[in-house]
Amino acid sequence: MDGEETQFGFADTATVVTQKPKPAAKDHRHGHRARLRERFLAGGPEGMPEYELLELILFLAIPRRDVKPLAKSLIERFGGYAGVLSADVAALRAFPSLGDTAVAAIKSVQASALFLARSHVQEKPLLSNWKAVESYLQGAMAHLPREQFRLLLLDRKNALIAEDTLSEGTVDQTAVYPREILRKALNKEASALILVHNHPSGDPSPSDADITMTKEIVEACTKVGIQVHDHIIIGKFGQSSFRQLGLL
Repeated sequence: MDGEETQFGFADTATVVTQKPKPAAKDHRHGHRARLRERFLAGGPEGMPEYELLELILFLAIPRRDVKPLAKSLIERFGGYAGVLSADVAALRAFPSLGDTAVAAIKSVQASALFLARSHVQEKPLLSNWKAVESYLQGAMAHLPREQFRLLLLDRKNALIAEDTLSEGTVDQTAVYPREILRKALNKEASALILVHNHPSGDPSPSDADITMTKEIVEACTKVGIQVHDHIIIGKFGQSSFRQLGLL
């Protein structure tokens, strides 16, 4: 046309094959929280590993993170579920990735468990409710990092009047004085008492020092008409009773 050359473009007729993207691998965490909650509510804690019970607590404080690795790490660091609940606030705060909200959640569960256990202790006279006493003391003292000495003060019917922490010492000893025990007992008008302390080493066997101290306390209390029912030593995996061992 009028001597102009017209150029024509031709489309590439080669067939273009597009591959469908592969489906993403299923994330095992998807729905994990809901499944774990449903399993717990349907069947309770029986058969659940300790780290899953801890996960349920961490769910409340850490809403958008996979907390299974954290729960397992805590169990390993503190020696079990009970050890995590009993760990002091400073130790929990020092743990990586554990904020104050999670620490508060953990400690609130421990506080609730101890409150419930102590309420069972107060339901009956202590000497007829010994299993509840043992359970409460185990939960309260078995995992303490330092040795602690407590005093359970009882009335004439052996009902609990008061529980007093007399002293807290090092990892293997604490100072206790008979005159301080007498002062506490007389101030509360107690008729009897139970001595309790823990061994952070885990072994509840009484030492020679424990036996000597107990004899001195019993002698002092007998002079003013106060009966010492027992001296209980708490370990991580058990207890020993001076009365059952024939030492009282």
